[in-house]
Amino acid sequence: MKKIDGTIASPKGFVADGLHCGLKRKKKDIGWLYSEKQASVAGVFTTNQVKAAPVIVTKEKIQQQKLQAIIINSGNANACTGQQGFADAKEMCQLAAKALAISADDVAVASTGIIGQALPMVQVKAGIELLQAKQDKEPQAFQEAILTTDTCQKVSVYRETFNQFEVIMAGCAKGSGMIHPNMATMLGFVTTDANISSSLLQELLSELTEITFNQITIDGDTSTNDMVLVLANGLSGMPEIQKDTLEYVKFKQLLAQVLTDLAKSIAKDGEGATKLIETIVTGAKNSQDARMLAKSVVGSSLVKSAIFGQDPNWGRILCALGYSGVAFDPEKVQIYLAETLVFKNGQPTLFDAAKLSEALATDEVKIQVILAQGEAVGQAWGCDLTYDYVKINALYHT
Repeated sequence: MKKIDGTIASPKGFVADGLHCGLKRKKKDIGWLYSEKQASVAGVFTTNQVKAAPVIVTKEKIQQQKLQAIIINSGNANACTGQQGFADAKEMCQLAAKALAISADDVAVASTGIIGQALPMVQVKAGIELLQAKQDKEPQAFQEAILTTDTCQKVSVYRETFNQFEVIMAGCAKGSGMIHPNMATMLGFVTTDANISSSLLQELLSELTEITFNQITIDGDTSTNDMVLVLANGLSGMPEIQKDTLEYVKFKQLLAQVLTDLAKSIAKDGEGATKLIETIVTGAKNSQDARMLAKSVVGSSLVKSAIFGQDPNWGRILCALGYSGVAFDPEKVQIYLAETLVFKNGQPTLFDAAKLSEALATDEVKIQVILAQGEAVGQAWGCDLTYDYVKINALYHT
């Protein structure tokens, strides 16, 4: 596979656009993504018991295993808004369908923003009308319209060849706060012109979510709204991908790479963050244990604070491993912080604390934990905890 410059609309037959309709003060806040033909679809959704209306509506929509468009808005989550919220989510689908001249059954909806406020449907309707009238399509505008407190667009695009057929897969996401998925706290969209059934696509997405999006954490909060949707329209012209074939393996690797890129970009862009923290656990009994240990480390507020302060406090890492719920022998654990061995055989090693502190000034910090229990590997991503995180969330509503 080859990483290329592109947008969410890079695969054949996809169009995306966005603009400002007044849900936010200045930034783009409404957009749509659609395929020239019906596409296979797969989705994963928040596990929060409190689910926003768009999540419930879209979850029902993808049961038909075909989708052609997604209408999104930011600035308002349409969550905890009662029956009116459901009516508004469904109306968004109907308005988009009419503008695109397709069936409302083929339109999903996603929203992100402040909870508990009714959607101003006058602005939403006007926004969809403007999208319909707009001549020059701007996929980057869609990628911007899904953002809230994000500081940058999050995009990943790859090209791969399947038996002489060129396939492109593209993904974009938003997520900066309320990121502690299992699944969720984010919006993610993936498009591809590969040919694959909805059932097989769902199987792959559910599996790969466990090792990508479910392995990021920023603040321990799981959102009410978030979802990841994958659309595959088959317009590359390739034959349908069958399970347990070489094409299946290549497609799985391609999807895994796009999801990993998006997961890491979300973790790196955590609210107020200055550093991406990556933890890799090796030598675990099984992959689930390895992932739990890794996520416990990146989710620790004390570890996150230490990394922000460039403090080589390895004790906080060991402590986070200890309360992960996974059994291990501390006497056999090795811990590397920014490639420096800091703990081995149940005790600290000799290292230059000042030099290691300097190494922690980089914008990506790696923590490696080596166990002696098996061959399994797991990883997780998070970010440092800064003063700005508190400031952003203290003032978010006002």
